[in-house]
Amino acid sequence: MFNSKTMRPETAWRRFVIPALTLMLLASPCFGQQTYVTRYDAFAGYTFLDSPAISLFENGFHTQFGVRATTWVSFGVDYSISAGNLTLTQNLLTPQLQQQLAAQLAPLVAAGIIPPNYSLVVPTHSRTQTITGGPQLAYRHFKQVTLFIRPSIGLIHELATPQPNPNDPVAVGVVKQLVPSGQKSDNTWFYGFGGGADFIFSKHVALRVQSDLVWDHLFSDLLQNGRWTVRFSVGPCFNFGKNIVK
Repeated sequence: MFNSKTMRPETAWRRFVIPALTLMLLASPCFGQQTYVTRYDAFAGYTFLDSPAISLFENGFHTQFGVRATTWVSFGVDYSISAGNLTLTQNLLTPQLQQQLAAQLAPLVAAGIIPPNYSLVVPTHSRTQTITGGPQLAYRHFKQVTLFIRPSIGLIHELATPQPNPNDPVAVGVVKQLVPSGQKSDNTWFYGFGGGADFIFSKHVALRVQSDLVWDHLFSDLLQNGRWTVRFSVGPCFNFGKNIVK
């Protein structure tokens, strides 16, 4: 997705840590060791991606499948897809592109075609897909709640569709130069960390609430900065297979 200035670290931490602390407080009354832990689990639910620096909020779908090697460690795959809107402005571009744009705008300003304070603004639709694989560590000291943490390392695919105002010929022209096909996609790695909780209703059904904080730099040929993004998701988790508690 078209990017912006990086999210301030304190903002990223607030958006990730506050939900995590809330989950721990909710879990505190549910003491008692878990005696039934299945080999497999599957999750599907609602998700959002939040990049506050550009006020981008994408809604979507998130699914996971895991295999528990022991009661405290599992391995799995994770996929999400979401979509939303953002606004591309010229200060987000690489320094080289900003210089080129300034050189192209200067004659238009001199001719009185655009005002001296003209600033490029391009509304953009974004669709994001992520895929992750790896370990997850679980803490099962509470009978009705499982807490977990994990590294978040995977691949992100972004499809951006600029939608310039047709009444702004400069923006229309810039988009034709930078994105002649009308759409631009990119793939890159992201990394970070995540965690959450399963609120257990029965041996086979739970409610999963989870969040991840990750860093990526998509469209590095156009955008000068990477960004922090928070992903939050919630939905049912289904546990199945034999009991692996020894």
